[in-house]
This record gives sequence, C-alpha cells and structure tokens, in this order.
Amino acid sequence: MSKAMTALPGRTAIVTGAGSGIGRAIAHRFAAAGAAVVAADLNLAAAEETADASPEQIVPHQVDVTDEPSVQRLVQATLERFGQIDILVNNAGIGTTKDLVETDLEEWEHVFAVNVRGVFLCCKHALPSMLARQYGVIINMGSVAGLIGIPQRAAYCASKGAVVTLTKQIAVAYVKQGIRCNCICPGTVDTPWVERLVAQTPDPEAARRALERRQPMGRLVHPDEVAAAALYLASDEAAAVTGSILVVDGGWMAQ
Repeated sequence: MSKAMTALPGRTAIVTGAGSGIGRAIAHRFAAAGAAVVAADLNLAAAEETADASPEQIVPHQVDVTDEPSVQRLVQATLERFGQIDILVNNAGIGTTKDLVETDLEEWEHVFAVNVRGVFLCCKHALPSMLARQYGVIINMGSVAGLIGIPQRAAYCASKGAVVTLTKQIAVAYVKQGIRCNCICPGTVDTPWVERLVAQTPDPEAARRALERRQPMGRLVHPDEVAAAALYLASDEAAAVTGSILVVDGGWMAQ
C-alpha cells in the first residue's frame, strides 16, 4: 500500500457536510487513508449513502451544525465510539446568489448560521478533547469567495471571509497545544449545488461554460482534488502548516 494510502493510520475524523460533493469526497479519501470517519450531515440518508459507497470504516451521523445540542451529540457519539477526535473537517455550508440589496435578513442570518456558527460550534466542542491529548487538526472549508468579491454572493462572500479569519485565530491561539488549523479555499467545484445553480438558469449549458471560463484551467475543480488537499493538511506531512489558506481554484486567484 502506498504512503498516500496510509497517511492517516489510527486517526478518527469528523467530516461535516459529508452527504455529497466535497464532503463525501473527503470522507472517502480519509477512510481510504486509514482513518475512521464520522460522516455527518443534516441529511442522514445522504450520509448513509456516503458510508455505503465506501468499503472502509465510515459511520453516518445526522447533525445540524447550527444547533449546539446537535453538535454536542455528534462530538459525544464520536468520542464514545472511537475514544478520540484527531481531525475535524468543517465542510458543511450553503450558498446564496444575491447581491446585498436583494438579500433579506432571514437569508443573511441563515447563511451565517450554517457557514460561520457551524464552524464555531464544531470547533468549540471538538477542541476540548483535542486539547486534552495535545493533538488535533482542524480543516475549515472556505472559498475563493472569502478572499475576493464575487457578484451575487454578498452573504456567501462575507461568511466565507469570516471562516478564513477565524481559521487564523484558532491557529495562533492553540498552536502551542498541538492544534493545527488550516483553511481550504476552493474555486468553483463540480458539486450537486453547482449543478442545481446551473439548472436554474435560462441556458444551463452557457451558464456552466461561463463558470468554467472564469478559472484559467478552463474547467471546474473536481471534489477529489479538494479532498486531496484536505488529506495533505490532515496528515503529518503538513506538520509545520497551520493558519494557512490553501487555494484550489484552477488559477482563478492568480489572474
């Protein structure tokens, strides 16, 4: 077995938003690398599909990352089953396609509840067990939208910007206690959410081509490519990497 395939031996990982897209790809990549994975998602059936699609050890768990008791149950269930939490991937997130004036308060607060409060709650409740062992890896899923302004993404840009800076704060606050915290900022990834977004346009084929063209590689990022970045950050190969922003965007930010 290759070194890449055994990068996470004996580790336990929680991956939120693991029911599809990037989260599912990360759960499968981590499990193949030797980790026991808790695939957490609001949609339990989707999390079960993620588990069923892998020959490795993946345990599905339903969680609402906006709800503190639900997050506490996720952490407790993981500790009861595996005795430790080595890796936390805060991948659960939602998007929005409106500029500021078009965004109502309810939508703004819902985006922040999932994208920012969810990261806060998962970190808050997973960190104590990591600190007790003086070891832990946190990977937050940001976005290119958290680094630059994108039209029709007001709440999304603001929420992902918060994730980026929270990542850096966690990194510096806990580095001496053996905790590493990094952020992945993907470009446009070929996920079910993007498929739904494109399908809602008058000309889906033209809309997809437009998304592809804004990334210099001329294509969308594949979920497995983001999962590969997550595996690196989770592994001991990245032992000196904390507070970093890893951009996986087909060259978008280089323009």
